[in-house]
Amino acid sequence: MPKQVDHESRRRLIADAVCALVDERGLGAVTLRDVATRAEVSMGAVQRCFRTKEEMLGFALAHVGERVTERVRVRLTAGPAQSAASELGLVAGEVALLREEHRAEARIWLAFVAAAAVDPGLAQTLRGSYAALEELVVRLVAEASEGGGGADWAVAGGVLEARTEARTLLALADGLTAHVLIGYRTAAEAEEVLHAHLAGLWERR
Repeated sequence: MPKQVDHESRRRLIADAVCALVDERGLGAVTLRDVATRAEVSMGAVQRCFRTKEEMLGFALAHVGERVTERVRVRLTAGPAQSAASELGLVAGEVALLREEHRAEARIWLAFVAAAAVDPGLAQTLRGSYAALEELVVRLVAEASEGGGGADWAVAGGVLEARTEARTLLALADGLTAHVLIGYRTAAEAEEVLHAHLAGLWERR
């Protein structure tokens, strides 16, 4: 009887192989043959999972985004109950990929971001990943605001809106990822920047 293959598990295995090759050589050097070799499957198996190289790369990019989002979800639910403000700091740190064990993931993510600037398919996938993260951060900012979940709160001179703050925080985290990766900032310095931004956010309330 032929061996049954878990199609989704194989797709994730291939995505992991793509990510490993991107980390080692950059996105432009990834070939279907090298991916098959790294994943220890046949070329035919790769082509049965993905119709084109572009489809394979798009899936690998989404796979990275899902990995980050799932890690955030696990960290939010696994530990003791925290304030929304503390959870927001945790999420920002995870999204920025500042820890040493996430450095390879940061290299992979930025390689895909660079490619997405000229690849509409990858850009669409990235927009979906960012949108999912934004909704999570919007919820946490709103929960941390006065009134236990309102979408905005009064500040001197105007209103601080949860979505604006979420977008600002995600943009800051993204920039810090690049700064740490090229050695412009250390991970510790980047964490200080994040913490200072969050502290200033609550002080402005």
